[in-house]
Amino acid sequence: QVQLVESGGGLVQPGGSLRLSCAASGFNFAKSWIYWLRQRPGKGLDWVSQVSVSGITTDYADSVKGRFIVSKDNAKNTSYLQMNDLKSEDTAVYFCSRDRAGRDRGQGTQVTVSS
Repeated sequence: QVQLVESGGGLVQPGGSLRLSCAASGFNFAKSWIYWLRQRPGKGLDWVSQVSVSGITTDYADSVKGRFIVSKDNAKNTSYLQMNDLKSEDTAVYFCSRDRAGRDRGQGTQVTVSS
């Protein structure tokens, strides 16, 4: 079955960096867009970024543009979200999914930005 497993989260100070991973199985990863979403404390699920089938086309929410970089390694069935210059408002559980609604997202990985 379709499985997406997010990892790489943790506690980081403001201005720091983290790289999240999304390991995929159970579907043709090389033919899928991948979407990154997040849920901040007490809020709904927000779209963060997306990467195309080939990994060439990417898009970002305004709140993370210029700080986050999304990528996709089809040989490893893995997508990455490099997060730089982290801010307290980036604190959230981060998910990856095959669609923007997050219908098949994994369990998520917690990112906490705090001094």
